[in-house]
Amino acid sequence: MKKTYVLDTNVLLHDPTAINHFEDNDVVIPLKVIEEIDSFKRDMSELGRNARQISRALDDMREKGHLGTGVALTTGGMLRIAFPRTDDPLHAAGSADDQILRMAMEVQRASPQQPCIVVSKDINLRLKADAIGLKAEDYETDRVALDELYTGQGEIAVPAAALEAIRSGKPVPVEDPKLFPNQYLLVRDEADKAHTVLARYDGETRSLTPLIVTPEELRQVMPRNKEQYFAMDALLNDAIKVVTIIGKAGTGKTLLAVAAGLYKVFNTKTFRKMLVSRPTFAMGKDIGFLPGTVEEKLNPWMSPIFDALDLLANGHSTIRRGKDGLDEGGRISVEALTYIRGRSIPHQYMIVDEAQNLTPLEAKTVLTRVGPGTKIILTGDIYQIDNPYVDSMSNGLSTVAEKFKAYNIAAHLQLTKGVRSDVAELAANLL
Repeated sequence: MKKTYVLDTNVLLHDPTAINHFEDNDVVIPLKVIEEIDSFKRDMSELGRNARQISRALDDMREKGHLGTGVALTTGGMLRIAFPRTDDPLHAAGSADDQILRMAMEVQRASPQQPCIVVSKDINLRLKADAIGLKAEDYETDRVALDELYTGQGEIAVPAAALEAIRSGKPVPVEDPKLFPNQYLLVRDEADKAHTVLARYDGETRSLTPLIVTPEELRQVMPRNKEQYFAMDALLNDAIKVVTIIGKAGTGKTLLAVAAGLYKVFNTKTFRKMLVSRPTFAMGKDIGFLPGTVEEKLNPWMSPIFDALDLLANGHSTIRRGKDGLDEGGRISVEALTYIRGRSIPHQYMIVDEAQNLTPLEAKTVLTRVGPGTKIILTGDIYQIDNPYVDSMSNGLSTVAEKFKAYNIAAHLQLTKGVRSDVAELAANLL
C-alpha cells in the first residue's frame, strides 16, 4: 500500500538526498521545515552545507511542476511542500515540532485511506506523534543493525599441516564464501583446538596469510591481545587503504593508529607525512569561536592525539618537537575536519579520530578527499557519540565499516578488550 511520509527538518539536515529514499511513496515537507532549513543555510558547518544542498534540490524540482500540488520523484512517488490551512488561527502557534505534527494530521485527514508516517530523528517528536495517534519512524535508510555489525574477525579450523604453514610464514589457500577480504581469523588445528595461529584472509589470492610482524621500532606499543595484533597488521599493511577501528575507551585504537603512522612516515618513509584529524564537534561548531591561533584553538580538541604523540616521542629519536607541539620537519600535521571539503590529500597517512561523530555524508566527504598513495584510518567508539543527529547505528564510522567490508582495499576491526588500566576498563564496562 502506498504511504505518505512527512519529513522532519533533522532528516533533511542529516541526509539532503532523503527525499529519494522512500521508494514509490509520497513525500511531504511541511512549510515549517522549509523555514527551519532556511535558518541553517548561512551556517558554514556541514549542517549549513546540507541545508543549501536540499534547498537547491527543491529549487531544481520546481521545473517539474508546482511544489504546492506535487511533483514526480524519480522513485515513482510524489513530493510536495504542504502549507497549513489559512483558516486555522493556530497554524503558526506552538513549537516547530507542534507545527510539523499539526501539518501531518492535516495530511492524514485529507487522505485517510493512505497511511501517513512522520519521519524524524528526534525521539521526542516521535513520542509526541505517537501520543496523538500518528505513526512515526526514525530515518533508517543509512542505519546498520548493531547486532549484525561486521566485527572483522572470526575463527576457522584447518588441518595441522596448513596451520604450521601459516606459522612458518606461508599463505594457505582456502575456499570459504563466508569470508570477507581482509577478515582476521583465529586459525585452529582441526585435530587439536588448543593449537592456534593468527592470520588474515587475502581476498585477492583467496588464502590465509600470516600477520605482519610488529617491528622492533614499535616495541613501546607491542600488541597485548589478538585484537591488537589484527589491528596492527591492518595499520601496517600498505595494500589496505581504508581501515576502520571501533572500540570502547582504553582499547588502544588511537595509540596503535598513531604509532603505526609514525613508523610509516619516519622509519619506512612510505608516506610523506601523517595527518591526524578529529571532528571539532563538528564539522559543526566552528573553531573560530575559540581564542588564539589555529594551533591554540585546536588544542582542546586534539589533546588525546598530543598525548599519544608525547608517549611515542619518548625514545623516538627521529621525532623532534617544535614550538607548536608538532615536529619541526612538518611531517606530522594535526588539523580539524572543519575545512576539509574541497581538498585533495595525496601520499599521507591520515587518521580520523572520533569518527563516530560523523554522519555518513560527512564520512563520504572525508573519504573522497583521499588522494593517490594515501591510507586513511577511521577510529571511534560508537557508544560515545556527541552528535545529536547520529546514533550507534547511523553514524559514519559504522556505515563505512559495513559498506567497505566486501572490498580488498579495506579492513575493519572491533576492539573489545581495554588495556589502558583496570580503572578505565571497569568504567567502560559499568558506566
